[in-house]
Amino acid sequence: MRAVLVVNPQATSTTAAGRDVIAHALASELKLDVVETQHWGHAGEAARAAAHDGADLVIAHGGDGTVNEVVNGLLETGEPGSPSLPTLGVVPGGSANVFARALGYSKDPVEATHRLLRAVTERSTRWVGLGKACDRWFTFNAGVGWDAEVVAEVERQRELGHNASPALYARTALRCYFRMARDEPKVSVQIGREERIDRLHSVFVSNTDPWTYLGSTPVRMSPETSFDTDLGVFALCNMRAYPVLRHIAEMLLGRAKPHGKSSIQRADVPHLRVACTEPLPLQVDGDCLGERSDIEFSSIPNALRVAV
Repeated sequence: MRAVLVVNPQATSTTAAGRDVIAHALASELKLDVVETQHWGHAGEAARAAAHDGADLVIAHGGDGTVNEVVNGLLETGEPGSPSLPTLGVVPGGSANVFARALGYSKDPVEATHRLLRAVTERSTRWVGLGKACDRWFTFNAGVGWDAEVVAEVERQRELGHNASPALYARTALRCYFRMARDEPKVSVQIGREERIDRLHSVFVSNTDPWTYLGSTPVRMSPETSFDTDLGVFALCNMRAYPVLRHIAEMLLGRAKPHGKSSIQRADVPHLRVACTEPLPLQVDGDCLGERSDIEFSSIPNALRVAV
């Protein structure tokens, strides 16, 4: 089986020694090529090239951003759901690794490599549904508002040399909360054929659950959402401290639900549209895509085959 290992050497928990161990283990069972990314977008370029060259398996070794790039690169080469697309493999190497953990992989790269090799040997794969925000595919979440503001600020902090730790995310989320709590709501959403809902502060869109992790703790925003359903939607109608803290507590306890006029929740949503009164940051899979004022989200079932 021909495989390409796409490695992001800048990912949080990726090291040269670890990469060599993983590559050696994979090469014992696969005809393996290794590509180290040099810049943003390189993982997508490598995935496209691998698909055009007829690779059977493309393995993303890095964080969720690397996985997202590889997925988008693969899906630029063929229709979603096409059996001719290479199978996706994942070896986590970032800080959260939400997609890999949602598939049941260990966050330890060596353990995940052993499981991937077992899946390859046993030809164990599954089809997963994906989300799409405008023209960008996402594997586990996307959002406009609070989460996107946090992602944008963390990216700025990383450029200054700070590590993307859970503590950095928590501090940044708190700062963004206090700033946004003073602002007027700027977001509206139309879910399917429902009437448009205005005056929202944030819209969170999930393609699976958990939505993310705080260290080892899962954050369950849309418990009914999985790779086998359409999208989950959770929106905040106000940013007052008590309802926000209540929502956060319930997400950490795994039973997120709407409360009166403070939030909105939907499950199994095939399509929604988010509009903003001014351009706001959009994040997909933990990467900021810049500012947008109109975003179409859609669910595409059975879009990609993954080794599990």
